[in-house]
Amino acid sequence: MARAQGARSQLALAFESTYGTAPASGFTKLPFVTNGLSSQQPLVDSDLLGFGRDPLAPIKDAVTADGDIVIPVGVDDIGFWLKAAFGAPVTTGTTPKTHTYKSGGLVIPSLAIEIGTPETPNYSMFAGCVLDQLEFRMQRAGNLQATARVVAQGETRNTASQAGTIAALAQIKRFGHFQGAIKRNTVALANIVTADFTYSNNLDRVETIRADGKIDGADPTIAAMTGSLTARFADTTLLDAAAAGTSSALEFSWTISANESLTITVHEVYLPVPRRSIEGPGGIQVTFDWQAALNTVATCMVTAVLKNAVAAY
Repeated sequence: MARAQGARSQLALAFESTYGTAPASGFTKLPFVTNGLSSQQPLVDSDLLGFGRDPLAPIKDAVTADGDIVIPVGVDDIGFWLKAAFGAPVTTGTTPKTHTYKSGGLVIPSLAIEIGTPETPNYSMFAGCVLDQLEFRMQRAGNLQATARVVAQGETRNTASQAGTIAALAQIKRFGHFQGAIKRNTVALANIVTADFTYSNNLDRVETIRADGKIDGADPTIAAMTGSLTARFADTTLLDAAAAGTSSALEFSWTISANESLTITVHEVYLPVPRRSIEGPGGIQVTFDWQAALNTVATCMVTAVLKNAVAAY
């Protein structure tokens, strides 16, 4: 008897032309680290009386389909997730191709994601997927990963793949923490221990009454870009900016070569005045939990620029 194993599981993704309708083709196999995207349908306890102390059978409640997918930040594959977060990029150039994504679009695309475990066999097709959050973490060592939080309309289980002929990426190549850099107002920012940032579409689930218990949609509302910088308290650069209430531009980047890089620029960042506690005899660290706003010069809050050899996303 075969047992499902994560090592043989696969994730295939395609963008939909109609929300909630998975396309018959156009899927690409993407790498992932962990998958939490799943549907659940809880049971509602019976509230009926008159049949003794033992309860009557429960009934089914509404379907919820969502979850977090932890993904590598890869040279080719991260472009699909950026498109899910921001919308289609503007692509220019030849070698490299430069894909520019901007926040603030009124419409973001929906996608279909198939999670397959061939041993069972079980192929779960999640249609009507919309990306709610895309979270990054920068640190000194380890594998560079991001977390995509997805809201789906529902799940359809099949015994064979419904994704047609699945395309493969030209390469599986990852950015690493050691290739990362952080700049403030175009100047390298020193003494940063860790940095986290999350782009959120703040989805509004359209929970209407339906016979199948699914949602009617997931609409983006006011976007948000938030994060934190944990720094060694070696100077007062960030503290002075926070106290003055002035905004800064933060740039997070990973560069392998001139042809392979990812740069995420947050154009207008506001820092709070943080607590500065002394925990012991070691170095003092300060955490700034920042938030971003629309920059009228850049006409957006966030710009992501991905350089690689992919013709289009």
